[in-house]
Amino acid sequence: MRASLGQLAELVAAEGELLISRRGEPIARVLPMVPQRRRPDHAELRERMPLLRSSAADLIRAERDER
Repeated sequence: MRASLGQLAELVAAEGELLISRRGEPIARVLPMVPQRRRPDHAELRERMPLLRSSAADLIRAERDER
């Protein structure tokens, strides 16, 4: 590992995972970074939401009447 530290990025890209051992016992695992998904902003979330057929006031009233 010490001899190839400079080539670590290439090794991880080629192998996908590196297992580091000391005296034959695994002590660490090096994995490539997984790109994180970008969180949608408020406008994107609103675009995904289906439009309601009735108003929020009507929905609240109906829910109160059920109780």
